[in-house]
Amino acid sequence: MRLRIDLAYDGTDFHGWATQPALRTVQGELEQGLATVLRLPEPVSVVVAGRTDAGVHARGQVVHVDLDDERVAASASRGVTDPVPALARKLNGVLPGDVRVHRTRLAPEGFDARFSAVWRRYAYRIADRPELVDPLARRHVLAWGQPVDETLMNAASADLVGEQDFAAFCKKRPGATTIRTLLDLQWARREDGVLEGTIRADAFCHNMVRALVGCLLAVGEGRRSPAWAREVLLAGVRDPSVQVVHAHGLVLEEVGYPDDAALALRAEETRKVRTRD
Repeated sequence: MRLRIDLAYDGTDFHGWATQPALRTVQGELEQGLATVLRLPEPVSVVVAGRTDAGVHARGQVVHVDLDDERVAASASRGVTDPVPALARKLNGVLPGDVRVHRTRLAPEGFDARFSAVWRRYAYRIADRPELVDPLARRHVLAWGQPVDETLMNAASADLVGEQDFAAFCKKRPGATTIRTLLDLQWARREDGVLEGTIRADAFCHNMVRALVGCLLAVGEGRRSPAWAREVLLAGVRDPSVQVVHAHGLVLEEVGYPDDAALALRAEETRKVRTRD
């Protein structure tokens, strides 16, 4: 059976999502947890919607895993009629406190956590005045030394939305495209004054969100004009003056999927490498 697992984690003490030898990762903890509760001889491999970097958090991460039906049934406690949703409780019993499984369920036919996704939504939070810096929130809100103007940042953000080649904001990987469709990029003040950015796209390339935020902070401070962000984008190469901001202000909030009937088609389309004429 294929299961969908929805989970959240505090990325502070992890070396990112992806398994790395001798390093603590979210994937490593989850796969070991599955092996423990299912009494497997070795960790089972999971597929994630979006691999997060070291220090990045997630509130709405999604994975899928293919498991033997009998193994799942055998893991259930006495009196449990449906072992699939009960697996979430068992996993939370063995996982560390900085990883929590919210839900386990049978995945619809054609579901692929990575390739069926139509968008990922991140948030980046910034405390840009001394009175906004809360030491209790230091692990997930960036303390910024200068006040910024969100109106200027929104003006610059509007020029980046749409299907673009984001090579100027990405760490290039061999054979990987940097073409993405940025659906939303907006900034607003929360009631407590913290500045919150909402960034939603069909997918993100390595360092993309943190580089975009760094670029827009320069605009918000008044060091650059709103038009500069578009100029960086069109240049098509990494600009050394664009700061890649710290990871801890970034949270994967949600992953969006189409209706069940369209899951398999979406996965097939996503696997095609995107190019532009």
